[in-house]
Amino acid sequence: MTKNAFILNFFKLYNMLWKLCLPFLARNKRLKHGFQKRITSFHHSRADIWIQAASAGEAYLAVQIIKKLTPQTPLTILATSITSQGMDILKTRLTRKTISSCINLKIEWFPFDMPQNIKKAVKKINPCIMVLLETEIWPALLYYLKQNKTKIFIINARLSQKSYTHYRKTKILWKHLEPDVILSTSRQDAQKYGQIFETKRIKTMSNIKFESIDTDILESATQKRIRNIFPQTVPLTILASIRKQEEKEVILIIKTILKAFPNQVIAVFPRHMHRIDACKRHLKSSGLKFCLRSEITDFPAKPGIILWDTFGELKTAYSCASVVFVGGSLKPLGGQNFLEPAMQGAVTVIGPHYDDFAWVTDEIFKQGIVIKKSHWKTVAETILKTLENPSSQSTCKHMAQKFIKTHQGGAGQVCDEILKAFDDFF
Repeated sequence: MTKNAFILNFFKLYNMLWKLCLPFLARNKRLKHGFQKRITSFHHSRADIWIQAASAGEAYLAVQIIKKLTPQTPLTILATSITSQGMDILKTRLTRKTISSCINLKIEWFPFDMPQNIKKAVKKINPCIMVLLETEIWPALLYYLKQNKTKIFIINARLSQKSYTHYRKTKILWKHLEPDVILSTSRQDAQKYGQIFETKRIKTMSNIKFESIDTDILESATQKRIRNIFPQTVPLTILASIRKQEEKEVILIIKTILKAFPNQVIAVFPRHMHRIDACKRHLKSSGLKFCLRSEITDFPAKPGIILWDTFGELKTAYSCASVVFVGGSLKPLGGQNFLEPAMQGAVTVIGPHYDDFAWVTDEIFKQGIVIKKSHWKTVAETILKTLENPSSQSTCKHMAQKFIKTHQGGAGQVCDEILKAFDDFF
């Protein structure tokens, strides 16, 4: 890659902006951990492959890739993250027992993309291959990796419409920094990346998130405790991960389904525990009687409404449900995880908004594994239809798990590409 006057002038300004921001970043709660390591490179050493996982979501993807990677000769892998949560995931999920004996793994903080800083880090690490996950596009990092002749991958690549619009406006910069390989999770994302980097070196892949879905067996003690709450003869409806912006609509759903089908238990799980008091007020002002989960002493619970005010029991409760509505979806809030209740065999309903889970693809709706509705009224109607004509829990569970299994394989595809590229260096 030849030096470009535009790029070098841009980096002068970019470096100045970083220097101005550093005092504020040093006081940031999320960034103060490992701050010294973020602005220096003394602790870094040579690595064959560098994998950058920005935060928790990307860290889970990195875990899947590293676990699947089975090199025939010893390799040193550096895994980095920006957040404490990402670092914790890498450290706890990647142990000597879970990775190949040929892998020497190092886990460090990702250095700030300040050109003077990242230039030194790239020189010390000197990776043959750089793996960036999803939307990890750092200009200084890309530039100095290309100067270093490092092969750059963007894996599980995706771009939201907002990000795409932003990158399109700065296309003059990115066309000089194109990666070597982009593995995109959809044709639409592939087209977006192609227009930003002006490259045809783009392939599609299965989303690794399908392999990072938690399929652990439910903890038996918790499951027994939750099952004791619900009467076996009365159906359970769960309204899960309800967000502040949709609480009024959820009250309307509760009124509708309770009026038409009073002999049921409705469990309401707010997305955030600090909304419990607000939910209490909404229910009381609507004339709806309820009890708190923490106050239930008589088992099983009587038909009516339970406002769930304890942590860590939603996933287990899903296994008892006849039907689940997953919130964050009646308003444009990104949606919440609708795969979990489907995997437990509950009929699962969401509203029209699910941008954060668009990677699951519309196929899940076409197959009827999850039901998408456009309004709270149609959500309520769907819940009532399910209560009147219950579906087989085992059938629903089988369909959901089969869907997930058929969409797995992305991590293996990535590992094949990485090892193939690595072999090309020797």
